[in-house]
Amino acid sequence: MRLIRSCAMLVAAMLVGVMAPAVSPSAAQTATKPQTKLRGPGPLPVPAMVKSDVDAWLDGYMPYALLRGDAAGAVVVVVKDGKVLTQRGFGYADVGTRRRVDPETTLFRQASVSKLITWTAVMQLVEQGKIDLDRDINTYLDFRIPPFGGKPVTMRNLMTHTGGFDEVQRGLNSYDPKKIPSLGDALKRQVPYRIYAPGTTPAYSNYGTSLAGYIVERVSGLPYNDYVERHIFAPTGMTRSTFRQPLPGRLQPLMASGYMLGSGKPGPFELSSLAPSGAMTASGADMGRFMIAHLGKGGPLMKPATAAQMHDTILRLIPPLNGMALGFYEQNINGRRALSHAGDSPNFHSQLWIFPEENVGIYMSMNAAGTQNVSGPIRSYLFEAFADRYFPFEQRDGRVDAATAREHARMMVGTYNKTRRLETSFLKAMELAGQTKVSLDRDGGIRLNAVPGIGGQPRKWVEIAPFVWREAGGRMRLAAKVENGRVVRFSVDSASPYIAFDRVPWYLSAAWLTPAMLASLGVLLLTAIAWPVSALARRYYGVKADLPSAALKSYRLTRGFAALAVTVMVAWILFVSTLLRDFSSLSGELDWALITLQVVTPIIFLGLLVSALWNVRHVWTGKRGRFAKFWSLLLLISAVVLLWIGAGFHLIGFGTHF
Repeated sequence: MRLIRSCAMLVAAMLVGVMAPAVSPSAAQTATKPQTKLRGPGPLPVPAMVKSDVDAWLDGYMPYALLRGDAAGAVVVVVKDGKVLTQRGFGYADVGTRRRVDPETTLFRQASVSKLITWTAVMQLVEQGKIDLDRDINTYLDFRIPPFGGKPVTMRNLMTHTGGFDEVQRGLNSYDPKKIPSLGDALKRQVPYRIYAPGTTPAYSNYGTSLAGYIVERVSGLPYNDYVERHIFAPTGMTRSTFRQPLPGRLQPLMASGYMLGSGKPGPFELSSLAPSGAMTASGADMGRFMIAHLGKGGPLMKPATAAQMHDTILRLIPPLNGMALGFYEQNINGRRALSHAGDSPNFHSQLWIFPEENVGIYMSMNAAGTQNVSGPIRSYLFEAFADRYFPFEQRDGRVDAATAREHARMMVGTYNKTRRLETSFLKAMELAGQTKVSLDRDGGIRLNAVPGIGGQPRKWVEIAPFVWREAGGRMRLAAKVENGRVVRFSVDSASPYIAFDRVPWYLSAAWLTPAMLASLGVLLLTAIAWPVSALARRYYGVKADLPSAALKSYRLTRGFAALAVTVMVAWILFVSTLLRDFSSLSGELDWALITLQVVTPIIFLGLLVSALWNVRHVWTGKRGRFAKFWSLLLLISAVVLLWIGAGFHLIGFGTHF
């Protein structure tokens, strides 16, 4: 079980409704008068946002956070009013050589923060009239993206992560430059399935962003790398930024080493096949220049009207939670509007936030995941504490009466899936350990096993409006979409622009399938072990099996298939673990193992079912005891459960796409 959970967590690391919830008049009337909650420094004077104060504040937080989290190094850049307010390096770019992080020169892999460069390039071409946000993207492609329900994908869908694509993992990353194809080839070799109608469901997509980057290539007539160097990096003075893989020779000495733990060994340079979605390498200072350009109404990159269109066009699928702009996503805080983007690879973790109205931006990057992936909490706290220090706020929330709150909490109970998911391949089986469960806490409120607090503890939720909750003592909100008196979808502020959680149909719910699978494997394992043990015992005591020939055959066949079924399930777990533990395994090196498993799994599962049925017949028609009859039924149920899981989670199926 722990191994399955580890696989699911690793995919997550590789990995982050159309209308508002319907509220009846009676439910709406349950909100009471607003309550006042003081946030931030309260009556204390708000410190001035000046270099000396920001530096002192960072010095009090960052060194301890890195040391406590066993992280290597970090860079933090704050910009204000068109200038760099401060840029600081903390810790080590390379632990072994004790090379310090230099905010001006040290390079960090940006992972998905790279997407902001792609979206900026798209908006430049929109400004020139070369791309229409609402036109079928097939107009710009030399291959076809099929429609879904007759509706095509548009550039607006790509920019808001509502193209409806299934997740793609195969060949996404590698450590070998020879395994990185051209952008066009990477996109054409595996067009993902469409699992949602366009424009309806937030489902973060690396493929969708890279598709937009390929359109930039085709429309501009320049290779993607050339385009961003000429039209984004050069105008903004980002002289230490690149999408090229491997790095140009002049930049290689500046690259920070990447770590899982600061006390561990550095990992190899991470390469991305879908470059426009995650291949940028840049210094902290260059990211500061990029923020200044966007805060300056587009600066040298685009006209003010185009920047306003990019920043202010918000798709909000689960009001009142944060929505998705054209490329940026909202991370509004303390009554201020904030636009953001994060990026995570195994060893590098980055995020930037801009406050357009305040003309302030903050960026940070780390070159280690740290203990228990502490890089995420470190940057979350950095942003929240920065906002509390310089933008304090008095939060006013309503309340829902206790009886209604308990009823709404009961409506939330169930099992949910992230909308960004691996739906059509064998990797869907990781949902058996990765689905999101909503239950009731001891006070009758909701309890969520996702989005834990900064210390890993479950958050306490208080309903502040019908089907809208806020974390007690915190700022995160959760809201649900209700259809026909049933909660069908929810999300939280930190993820709502690009991910929601949809209710899982009962027949695929891990709430019962996971324990049923574990129980079934236990029954089969005991059966397989008992077979040789009982045979040895009979031989020792000189007792022969007193069964008719046909019954003896069914007995032995069932035990044999029980052993094979346990073996094939363990093999699937080991295969997926191996596949996801190393980027290089995602490019087809283990296809032989995948094909082997796909061939033997249906044979073994169906063989187990047939033999179990045959065994039940002989046990129940012969002179067998009650326990034998009971155990024969357990074997049959176990066979049905494994076949159910194999079919529902694509362990039974053929193909090497994932």
